Amino acid sequence: MASHRRFPQPGLAARTSRVTVLSAAAAATAALSGGAAQLAAADPSGTAPGHTVQPDRLGRLDRFYQQAERATQKFDAAQEHTHTLRAELTSLQERAAAAQQRVNDLRNELGTLAASQYRAGAIDPSLALLLSASPADYLDRAALLDRLGDQQAGRLRQLQDAESLLMRQRDQAAGKLAQLRQATAVLQQRKKTVQQALAAAQRILNALPRDERAHFAPGTADRASRDRPLPELADLPASSGRAALAVAAARRAVGAPYMWGGVGPNAFDCSGLMLYAYRQAGVWLPRTSQEQMNAGPHVPLDQARPGDLVIYRGDASHVGMYVGGGLVVHAPYPGARVRYDPVGMMPITAVTRPAG
Repeated sequence: MASHRRFPQPGLAARTSRVTVLSAAAAATAALSGGAAQLAAADPSGTAPGHTVQPDRLGRLDRFYQQAERATQKFDAAQEHTHTLRAELTSLQERAAAAQQRVNDLRNELGTLAASQYRAGAIDPSLALLLSASPADYLDRAALLDRLGDQQAGRLRQLQDAESLLMRQRDQAAGKLAQLRQATAVLQQRKKTVQQALAAAQRILNALPRDERAHFAPGTADRASRDRPLPELADLPASSGRAALAVAAARRAVGAPYMWGGVGPNAFDCSGLMLYAYRQAGVWLPRTSQEQMNAGPHVPLDQARPGDLVIYRGDASHVGMYVGGGLVVHAPYPGARVRYDPVGMMPITAVTRPAG
């Protein structure tokens, strides 16, 4: 079970307020290099009195942040794949080493038998021949087997089987290694895509007049409340004891920095936070938000209960955990920290109740 310490948190008002894109983008560079960034709270509307936001610029910034988030989920999937391949390769290498030891042991046994026969002056020529090269080349020759005793023939067949198994396992390991190299290349490309999207957003920010920068916040142009009203949400308890434990773990993470690819305990991306929180409750979720969308039955938004996963956008590229009171806990984007936000902060695609 995770520690009960809480991460340093912004004030209560900052939990539900928008974070300025200027602070987020400046912090993104630090986040990518492993540093932590401080957030500056902004007006929830994204604008100051008398200030007019230019929708085209706001939309472009939103698109770049969404591209970064989609790329992050693809990065997560590639990272999980490489971890799986690496574990499989290690297992194959261990099995191949065991098979090699078995071959060595059988060869030693047959060598001991041959030496014993030699000392007795009665070494079987067939046994000498079979030990001089691969037994597989000779075991098919029945005439030779007829000249061997049953014990010798049995040992030679075991050696043949062991060598065949060793060759198969070496081939499998070589194939798995090739897959791992390819997956690693994909992982690096997806990492580059995340960095490129964040860099593009940074360039747009750098080109803005200073007085406009502080009034942009990612997601401001993508709010669900602009499209349709949200249903009234009942004040319900968690759907299960495990869900309640997951909610408690997610709440403890508030204030932790966003880090793409992060699965805790000190930094997270959006799906990594869900994975971590439910792992503390003994429930294993898939790695990405797209996979987490199908990690349990879907429920209507007006029946959401604490612990449910709220999947955002049509491509399911973002996820948060409903914690009641119309709020979710989520890891927003690079440079931000885990925080509370209204459940309707973005268009909702599904509400999933994790099985278990």
